[in-house]
Amino acid sequence: MADLIRKPADTTLVDATKRFPQQPLAGDVYDQEQDTAVVESARQVLEGVVLDAPAELSVEKTLGLVDDAPLIPAWTRTPAGWKARTEGARVNSVRSFRRWVRRQASEHGHGAQTFRGIRRTFLWVQGTEGVQVGTARREVQQAQRDYKAAKWGYDKRLVPGQEKDKRRTEMEKAFASSTTAMTKYKSARQDARVRRAIRGTVALAPVAAAEGVGLHLLGAPGGLLATCSALAALALIGRRTNGGELYTDRDANFGDTRKLTDTMLTRVYQDARVIGADDVLKLLTPCTLTADGKAWEVVFDLPSGTPTKKALGAKDSVAGALGVAVQQLNQARGDREGRIRLRVSLNLPFTGTPAIGPLLGVERVDLWQPIPMGINLRGQGVETSWVERSGLFGGEPGAGKSAAANDLLLAAALDPTVSLYLCDGKAGADITPFEPIATMHDTDGDPERLLEILQHIWGVEIPQRRALAKEHGSRKLTAAMAAKDPRVNLAVLLVDEWSSYGAAADRKVREELERLLRLIVQQGRALGIITLAATQKPDSDSVPTGIRDILSIRWAMRCLTPQASDTILGQGYAAAGHSAQDILKSQRGVGIYMDGEGAEPELTRGYYYDDDEVALLLDRAHALRAKAGTLPTGPVPLSDQLRELGDDQADILAVVLDAFDLHPGEEGQPAEWLPGSVLVDALTAAGLDVSADSLGRLVVRTDEEKAKRLWQGSRAVGYPRSRVLVTVSDRYKLGA
Repeated sequence: MADLIRKPADTTLVDATKRFPQQPLAGDVYDQEQDTAVVESARQVLEGVVLDAPAELSVEKTLGLVDDAPLIPAWTRTPAGWKARTEGARVNSVRSFRRWVRRQASEHGHGAQTFRGIRRTFLWVQGTEGVQVGTARREVQQAQRDYKAAKWGYDKRLVPGQEKDKRRTEMEKAFASSTTAMTKYKSARQDARVRRAIRGTVALAPVAAAEGVGLHLLGAPGGLLATCSALAALALIGRRTNGGELYTDRDANFGDTRKLTDTMLTRVYQDARVIGADDVLKLLTPCTLTADGKAWEVVFDLPSGTPTKKALGAKDSVAGALGVAVQQLNQARGDREGRIRLRVSLNLPFTGTPAIGPLLGVERVDLWQPIPMGINLRGQGVETSWVERSGLFGGEPGAGKSAAANDLLLAAALDPTVSLYLCDGKAGADITPFEPIATMHDTDGDPERLLEILQHIWGVEIPQRRALAKEHGSRKLTAAMAAKDPRVNLAVLLVDEWSSYGAAADRKVREELERLLRLIVQQGRALGIITLAATQKPDSDSVPTGIRDILSIRWAMRCLTPQASDTILGQGYAAAGHSAQDILKSQRGVGIYMDGEGAEPELTRGYYYDDDEVALLLDRAHALRAKAGTLPTGPVPLSDQLRELGDDQADILAVVLDAFDLHPGEEGQPAEWLPGSVLVDALTAAGLDVSADSLGRLVVRTDEEKAKRLWQGSRAVGYPRSRVLVTVSDRYKLGA
């Protein structure tokens, strides 16, 4: 029968005869080459690299009942195998002996245990009857003192006859009480002797019987064996200290035993100098292995007066005392000060294959509802509501920042009602696949284009949304409104690598960009505009402090310094044990995720979608938007943007701009200058009653711009198109 085994890192059953060489029979002889191949096969088995057995090692053999051991490789019976097993046994024996020697000098030593066992057995035999005997003795003594006092009073001379009789009565009563107390004392003493004799017999009879049987059957060796058994029984009785503690190896830690115990936990925090040597942790839950068998969890209170931040800040020391990597340790604040929720993973978390993104299994997303962002340490899905929220994602290059941002962008793409405004300052290809469905985008890192997008959002999008909220009698847009009014929707603004835009822009443009973005984050959140900033170099230059502080959701991917981590999460989080510097390079896509102000950060791995999956989801998003009629139609002309504002002066400027378009200049471009009469005629034709003076007050020109120019054979006063564009920009923050 072929033996079936499991690979260490695989759950597929395979035929053992195809994976391992067969064990040779006792009479077989190894040659040198075969012996070398067997040892090499054993090395591969121990390292978890299992290959198909070479053909030359296939030895036909019929397994018997004793040899039918599929989990024992053939090399264990080779000289090298026996040597390795012997060496392992020797090392373990030496370690065990050293631990035993160290134990003997402590209160957990076998001598101390035996002494406690003898003392406890003696106390048990003695019992509590001594209390009754002592009480009876004190009653006798008191009764005798009372009798002597009464007799002394009776023996006095010169006492009247009536008083003499009274004192005689008191003396007789005291004598009777003394006699009764003495009888009670003798009875208690006799009862104590009987009970102690019985318990003494119960305690000594097994020892005497064992000694007698041992001496009778084996002589002196039997007696010695019986004595050792009695001492072992006494040591077992005294195994707990007077404080109630059982012996635990003081040198053993979690990294060695992979088991967390109550006493180990207290010792760990003592060694880490979080609590004093005499302090004890108060466990609210027992140390428990999680259902998936991947970690140990416990909730406990620190000693009174010990702040939570002291334990959180000692993460490195606690991990060292446990004997694990700092990435395996997760401490979180409890529901009150001084309470800690501890999780210690058996292995490094988040080093395997990322989980399949849940968006692949849905046809459409409602962004008004929480969306899946990743998986936390406990294997639970992390869902976030982005309504009235904004976010900051940061980390060094290659940490998985763009993949984390994709969790939001792909979900937004699958909601056909959501408008996307995407800007990439590093001019990369991360948002290029989103271009066909983005309302406005910039993939060239052009600050002027970013300025145009922000001006559109602030000058057009936000006023429209504010008017819509006012129409519904509210100061903000909600999901309930969206269910009734299709005009109510969400919008997502992504600004990736703000520092690149700032470096490419002059001071005036940079200040205007900061002003607009700050206003959009502050006022846009209630109007359904979700702002997400991402950066590879988290510092005050990458995202201005005034903007960073109002971004509510934070995700700190791997950072090079604790300061960089604090730039994303907020000042003091690294000192409190939440530092993205602790994230390993192998933990790509992992970050410290903080869902809103005041939330407890937790280590989370974002869902990862490869290029093919992103393309699949965006094709689905394109089809949804095409069906809903929400695909972008290209850049909106400035005149149309002005008309959408619903302002009278904006309508005048829109007609003026159209007039410039109707009189093309060189190469088909709009005219650079037109006479005032032409513009007034255009306004009149559009049904607007605007005089030349009114137009002059709206579009304020310089003296040089007021100079007459030649127009169709005569000189006339006119308006340059550039001045009209400046007026539009100054009044409505819009650009062509």
